[in-house]
Amino acid sequence: MDVEHHFRQVISELRAEGRYRVFADLERLPGRYPQALWRGEGGETREVTVWCSNDYLAMGQHPLVQEAMHDALRGPGAGAGGTRNIAGTNHLHVLLERELASLHDKEAALLFTSGYVANEAALSTLGQVVPGLVILSDAANHASMIQGIRRSGAERHVFRHNDVEHLRELLEAIDPARPKLIAFESVYSMDGDVAPMSAMCDLADEFDAMTFLDEVHAVGLYGAQGAGIAEREGLGDRITIVSGTLAKGFGVMGGYIAGSAQLCDVVRSVAPGFIFTTSLAPVLAAGALASVRHVRANPELRERHQQRADRLRSLLAHTGLPVVPTATHIVPVMVGDARCCTAVTDALLQGHDIYVQPINYPTVARGSERLRLTPSPLHDDDAMDVLVAALEDVWQGAHARALAAVG
Repeated sequence: MDVEHHFRQVISELRAEGRYRVFADLERLPGRYPQALWRGEGGETREVTVWCSNDYLAMGQHPLVQEAMHDALRGPGAGAGGTRNIAGTNHLHVLLERELASLHDKEAALLFTSGYVANEAALSTLGQVVPGLVILSDAANHASMIQGIRRSGAERHVFRHNDVEHLRELLEAIDPARPKLIAFESVYSMDGDVAPMSAMCDLADEFDAMTFLDEVHAVGLYGAQGAGIAEREGLGDRITIVSGTLAKGFGVMGGYIAGSAQLCDVVRSVAPGFIFTTSLAPVLAAGALASVRHVRANPELRERHQQRADRLRSLLAHTGLPVVPTATHIVPVMVGDARCCTAVTDALLQGHDIYVQPINYPTVARGSERLRLTPSPLHDDDAMDVLVAALEDVWQGAHARALAAVG
């Protein structure tokens, strides 16, 4: 078999479908977020405004975070030195885990190199160590959760997205004596909708089930201290395991789980995704620790963030563009076609110096391709007005070009 020919065919098919992904060469400009330097082919450079970053609060360039990372680089150094078990546990890891446990009001927390690894490792371990466990998973759960559940080997059932009645039906059909785990997210990152958490916790109590809550797109952004939707709704004590990230609301890198001391100890002792991975660099742990502490103490960041998202959503709705009316910081604009989606984003970049990445299959279902706008506290009124005017300018033209290409 000519595998290189096969690889070319795969890429050709992706291009034909409009799903071929191009990584933008971006360099964020110091102290000027959300501005970045875009580098194109042939050495072209241009300053652009980024509208799709997951650095939701712009903490990645916060002076406190940068200073903490500089100090750590001059202190412990760049690398961790190994896995946590061998030589890779730095005191900064210990401090950060204590801070995260405190943030979520849990006994313990455990660091991972990413939120993906945290979900995959924790869920796969729970299925392996709890005899007869049945895992019930929301249909819209992240790929990391799906992969962890599959690898767990546990019996699994998928309930329709945010459908509490369907979840009840599935729970009623399971032997009451069997251990159960309900796995769901708080904020779903593509549609920006929120789980009916209170109702799910009620079902967990009724059917004696554990809860696994992914707060990746909510930590730092909701709740009095930024612990997420569970904190905002007063439900933190009803969540068995919470997972989060240090790469979005906190602007650095890494992931974690928080829960009971025994649960975290089991995952620490059993999960290959923890045992065999070099631990998070001390530089990153230092930056994350500074960020978590700052975000916890400054609720005005969250207030400003929500105000920005509300204003952008309102502006888009008044234009008639198909913005999804969410109540979160994620502002999706539906396109519904991969080619059109790419055409819109290309036109925004080339004609208006606005960078938005098209969201196509498999990140979202076919036919639900979209722009995913994520305003930060630093996207001011002028930037929003420019974005909305640019979208109005390119919308019809991009659709026409995409249809012509199909024909």
